[in-house]
Amino acid sequence: MAGSSMSNIGELNAEQARAFALDAGFQEAGVVALPYDAETRDAERFREWVAAGRAGTMGYLERKAENGQLLRERTAVPFPWARSAIVCFASYASYAFPSAPLSTKESERGSGWIAQYAWSSKTNERGERRPSDYHKVLLKRIRTVEARLHAEFGEFESRAYVDTGPIVERALAAAAGLGWTGKNTCLIHPKLGSFGFLAAILTSLEIDPRDKRAELVPDRCGSCTRCIEACPTDALTVPYQMDATRCIAYLTIEHKAPIAEDLAGKMGRQVFGCDICQDVCPWNEKSARNAMQNRPIMVDAELEPRPELVNPTLEWLASLDEQSFEREFNGSPVRRTEFLGLRRNIAIAMGNSGRAQFAQHLESWASATDDGLRAAARWALMRLRRE
Repeated sequence: MAGSSMSNIGELNAEQARAFALDAGFQEAGVVALPYDAETRDAERFREWVAAGRAGTMGYLERKAENGQLLRERTAVPFPWARSAIVCFASYASYAFPSAPLSTKESERGSGWIAQYAWSSKTNERGERRPSDYHKVLLKRIRTVEARLHAEFGEFESRAYVDTGPIVERALAAAAGLGWTGKNTCLIHPKLGSFGFLAAILTSLEIDPRDKRAELVPDRCGSCTRCIEACPTDALTVPYQMDATRCIAYLTIEHKAPIAEDLAGKMGRQVFGCDICQDVCPWNEKSARNAMQNRPIMVDAELEPRPELVNPTLEWLASLDEQSFEREFNGSPVRRTEFLGLRRNIAIAMGNSGRAQFAQHLESWASATDDGLRAAARWALMRLRRE
């Protein structure tokens, strides 16, 4: 890239940075100068959210710097040298997999639901299809972008993250013009919808003065409240606010203890994560329709859906012992919930299924040493016996 306008100006150019991101395999990217205009507002909201206890057991969100500030409330807290951020968007929308249903569509009783983002897989050098994790796939891509920037500018401070750094990617993405924060608290891209991963690079590079302000995407949720109405556990307390302690994604993945009975009865068939608030969003419906009409359906070779994880039967999931769980999910996001955590979630889905055939599994788990699995199995058995 020697001799490019980026080199001549000596400052980060949004158009060129976006080109690097697209070349690396992302669908979209934006650049924002730091601190961004709405940072004070976003910092206050984040502090209030944490203070209200809505982070649940996700202690990493509550970590503080030596000065007492939350690490994630402002980028400058952990990274005082940061002057710009490049935020990249990678879609995982199910319309790239034509036979994939939505979690909200009627399915066979006795099936579970695994969130779309965790369906991912890729083919290894031996031609075997194996689970893949977006963290590793996208970290490799974002570091490719980072390396190209260093080749262009030489030495400067930078950090690249995919869901692992002390930053709020969604806020940076909105500030970089990639979309708006919807009433379900997800970033919604006006063309790509909300089924997407975010990756970010923080740099000490100043932005080209002509790119100082990213063009923000206005809130286009309007009067729609489908996501709020569809959330079975009432995690979306009011528009744009989520209580993570009631969110099915949190309960099935992050929360390791027993799940409260009043929430368990509302979790339906979700065994890992939840797509409900996104499945009902008109912007995702629109993005899927536009994609099918206007461009070929392309499946990311490193994030290709595994058909067996789409509406998986609870019977199959329950049949997995710890060894087969590792075989099926080593390298997959699903592994984050751990073997006993997945069984706990399966037990709750069985209780909500209304199918007495699952009683045998539940009876064997009702004496488990793990508190979460034991409580879930006993609750599920009582629920099935009442129906």
